[in-house]
Amino acid sequence: MNHRYIVTGGAGFIGSALVRALLARGHRVHVIDNLSTGNLNNLEEIADQITVHEYDIRDYNRIAPVIAGAHRVFHLAALPSVPKSILNPVPSHESNIDGTFNVFLAAADGKVGRVVYAASSSAYGDTEVLPKVETMTPRPKSPYAVQKLLGEYYASVFAECFGIETVSLRFFNVFGPRQDPTSVYSGVLSIFLTCLIEQRSPTINGDGEQSRDFTYVEDVVALLLKASEAPGVSGKVFNAGNGNRYTLNETWRLLQKIEGADLPAQYGPPRPGDVRDSQADTTAAVRELAHAPQFTFEQGLRLTLDWYRADLARKQSSARSGATLVS
Repeated sequence: MNHRYIVTGGAGFIGSALVRALLARGHRVHVIDNLSTGNLNNLEEIADQITVHEYDIRDYNRIAPVIAGAHRVFHLAALPSVPKSILNPVPSHESNIDGTFNVFLAAADGKVGRVVYAASSSAYGDTEVLPKVETMTPRPKSPYAVQKLLGEYYASVFAECFGIETVSLRFFNVFGPRQDPTSVYSGVLSIFLTCLIEQRSPTINGDGEQSRDFTYVEDVVALLLKASEAPGVSGKVFNAGNGNRYTLNETWRLLQKIEGADLPAQYGPPRPGDVRDSQADTTAAVRELAHAPQFTFEQGLRLTLDWYRADLARKQSSARSGATLVS
């Protein structure tokens, strides 16, 4: 059956990877994205195979008709930044709470089959116990973490009260091709990779001994697909991590080794709201969703580095072509 699938935030780097995976399975895909953090370039070569709605999830009347009757909705749209939520909390509140409520409401009103919600490991906050397991009491440290946690609560409540199936996946530190390295709010790996290509030292916030469960985007996409179909999991929350952790210092050393570079990191003050250590307990996801990451950290880094380098070459070539045309 040719089901219709919705991806909110489908022009983002995770969303666009998911869109490609859905197309590869023969599904019809509609993207909802206001392009505040997403980019249509991420969908360039598949643009003729999908339908893109440049709508804001805060606008219920726009998104509801698109969502109505869909087989599955993947809700990835968000303003995904801890620092931004502290510096400017109102827009992130409106997108991550009001917008998420709208998506669930539209799904319930429109009799959607299941909503898979991109939650966040930031909900755990700082915990003495590692790895972090879904049964832990949440201890959010930033407005963003609170917002994503409330989205989980809405997911479980909509499953309980409004008769739709929902699954929440707590993303850890997802990385991979198409992650925007130009924003001051970019993930640390996109910044590291850009520094490596440009042969300059990165500035690490804090002492660099903070650790993260870095998860390659294709492993996250595979888990999203499994969460959309697994039986008996509605209303539940699962970690979407790798089960490993690496400090930022270890990560930068590994990247230098891959590249054969010697670029000692510089250090700056810690970022407000940052969690010290993060590592997923994947037991539940393995047991109930058949989670099976396929990429090691180094494999993911090498693939992402290759993509960043190719993308930079493409942009430089395009700039030179433009200069030639102008002259």
